[in-house]
Amino acid sequence: MQQFIKTTLNPAHFHGHDKSPPFFEGWYFKLVTASESHRLAIIPGIFLGENGHTFVQVLDGNSAQSRYHRFDLADFWASRTDFEIEIGPNYFSQTEITLEIEDALGQISGSLSFEGLSPWPVSLISPGIMGWYAWVPKMECYHGVLSLDHTIQGALTIDGVLIDFSGGRGYIEKDWGQSFPEAYIWFQGNHFETPGTSLTASVAIIPWLKNAFRGFIIGFWHDQVLHRFATYNGAKIEHLSVTDQQVTWVVRNRAYRLEMTVSRTAGGRLHEPTRAKMLQRVEESMTATVEIRLTTLPGAVIFHEIGRNVGLEVQGDIARLLTLK
Repeated sequence: MQQFIKTTLNPAHFHGHDKSPPFFEGWYFKLVTASESHRLAIIPGIFLGENGHTFVQVLDGNSAQSRYHRFDLADFWASRTDFEIEIGPNYFSQTEITLEIEDALGQISGSLSFEGLSPWPVSLISPGIMGWYAWVPKMECYHGVLSLDHTIQGALTIDGVLIDFSGGRGYIEKDWGQSFPEAYIWFQGNHFETPGTSLTASVAIIPWLKNAFRGFIIGFWHDQVLHRFATYNGAKIEHLSVTDQQVTWVVRNRAYRLEMTVSRTAGGRLHEPTRAKMLQRVEESMTATVEIRLTTLPGAVIFHEIGRNVGLEVQGDIARLLTLK
């Protein structure tokens, strides 16, 4: 219980100490160069279950090619007091990553540091993006946002090509639990005309007792204000639809309406955890765009821009997700 309380109040930390299968945990580092000519997602993680192992996934957002670098469980180490993990010679924390990978899939090496992080606020009542749901034990999947927006310094060499990320922008989130949801939509972007603006949004089928409901969490960070729209704070979905071309989603709370339209572009296949194994079946694009319109309920426009380099995943039984309440 003491460990559960400690990790709940520190979402970035490793939650898997002393866990039994099925269990997974993964961190998502989004990296975009200052010129926006290169986009990468680096995803270190661990899977406990049949063929348990640890891994570093790499998604090239330009080519939509992904790599799944696999390591033995013995290669994994995590601090009990901070967010620090090691996977073989690779190191990850909230402010730094160091990569040294060379195998049959390719080579990647270098170090990056992150400055000016903007983590989702944590309080006793609402410890992170999940709000009070973070205190519910044995949920299928937990979620955390370590930084909505920050700058990057450093460079990576990938298959002999040096990519300088200095002056670029990044985003960090994570997931842990037993399995990814049966169906979900997730998108994130922090490249807008107005600097310091970031959006992260997800809606998913959430198992609850013997039933399920459609839960959602949205954070829109703009002008040093975090606008939160979530199931747990009484926000409502006015409209949600998915076509081959776009995702359209409108939500409101007591004060604001948020309208989001995401263009769908081709992506690369990532592995996702189920209770039984890791399966390569999630398509993630890093070249989508999102049009955002935030208004007061009387109709005054607070923000209206189009974001670039948007990460987008639309996965699972979307028909059920769209009809579930």
